[in-house]
Amino acid sequence: MSGFVDEAQLHVKAGDGGAGAVAMRREAHVDKGGPDGGDGGRGGNVWLVATTNQSSLLPFRDHPHRGADNGGHGGGKKMHGARGKDLEVPVPVGTRARKADGTIMADLANAGDRWLAGEGGRGGRGNASFLANNRRAPTFAEQGEKGHEEWYNLELALVADVALVGYPNVGKSTLISRISAAKPKIADYPFTTLEPHLGVVRADDETNYTVADIPGLVEGAAEGKGLGHQFLRHITRARALVILVELDPITGVTPAEQERVLIDELRRYQPDLLERPRLVVGSKADMVAVEDLPSTVTPETFDRDELAESAAAGVDDEFHPDLVISAITGMGIPALIGRLATLVAGARTAEPEADGTIVIHRPLPDGFVVERMGDHEFAVLGKTAERAVALNDLTTDEAADYVQSRLKKLGVDKALAKAGARDGDTVHIAEMSFTWYRDQPEFTGTPTSRRRRR
Repeated sequence: MSGFVDEAQLHVKAGDGGAGAVAMRREAHVDKGGPDGGDGGRGGNVWLVATTNQSSLLPFRDHPHRGADNGGHGGGKKMHGARGKDLEVPVPVGTRARKADGTIMADLANAGDRWLAGEGGRGGRGNASFLANNRRAPTFAEQGEKGHEEWYNLELALVADVALVGYPNVGKSTLISRISAAKPKIADYPFTTLEPHLGVVRADDETNYTVADIPGLVEGAAEGKGLGHQFLRHITRARALVILVELDPITGVTPAEQERVLIDELRRYQPDLLERPRLVVGSKADMVAVEDLPSTVTPETFDRDELAESAAAGVDDEFHPDLVISAITGMGIPALIGRLATLVAGARTAEPEADGTIVIHRPLPDGFVVERMGDHEFAVLGKTAERAVALNDLTTDEAADYVQSRLKKLGVDKALAKAGARDGDTVHIAEMSFTWYRDQPEFTGTPTSRRRRR
């Protein structure tokens, strides 16, 4: 069983708010004690927290459910319920959360980033909160609000300083095992690496950087061929790229063609990848005669982007690597480690410091909308409208009057009329249904099928 999982599902259930209490103050020698029911506590939130102590989404593969505590119920003597305890869910740095429709909700790219994945429900108000001049002894209270519940698709994109990009079996795993302490599985057949590996390279006593061994790419990877999307995702966070090209390819694809295909796949998947510093490195030099080794280039004599464009256009079909190496003999390895250290240092310096800001795409929680469900049937959706009808007892006249007044102030009546509602139509708000009339402002019926007149 693989210990690395970079895609998983997560179901979050924030805590429900506690219910408000209905209570009356009854004490000897206290005249007109009045209502003293306390409020319910707010439900706990569910937070995703990026941490370096996690390296995989494996914990979510078989156990995707995470839930926070519910809020406590209110009590007499204006005793408020306890707030539900928040739940922090650790995820690896580099985790993205998407909704079912593919919308990115959060991107936790730095250690310590936090995202509110599930907001706890608001606690219901006790009857003491409904005391008014025309309502001296309210006998109703609010129910707690349901906590947010949703499925998310999690995906992990490794955060590394350098990504090794190349065809299958070009020597990426051998190279990362040579320059770091990583021990990936190595064998002499294509697609040995089916999952990314991270290694830490120590250039000197004060300089180190991470290198990711990305599974082999093939032509068409940008369209998903050969698990291309899963592999390419791990390249997107790298500060620098190494285009690793096999000098003596067993597949018959020339070094120049390998470079052209790899550059083209990166461009088609995410064009700004080509703006990052990169080295083109010829591998397996021990398999090629010395006189057949390609000449290397230096930044002073060649423009790498211009060279790649010329090769892609067919102007130059020669292969011009920045370095030629052999992970077996060690040829060119010290030079590669030094060149990469310079690229990474420059990229780190150019980056703005992380400020912990996370861009979240989430619909506004307040307000309401009216949707037509069918002939003569409408639904009012939105927290504000749902809160207005979330009472523990809707059978009393004073509770019905309160709901009528709240919905009118919110503009629900006008919105229903604008949406085309007519006398006798059925309206649903949360768990309550009623028959809507425009002419008389009163409720009749039962809580689940209540007639409402305006």
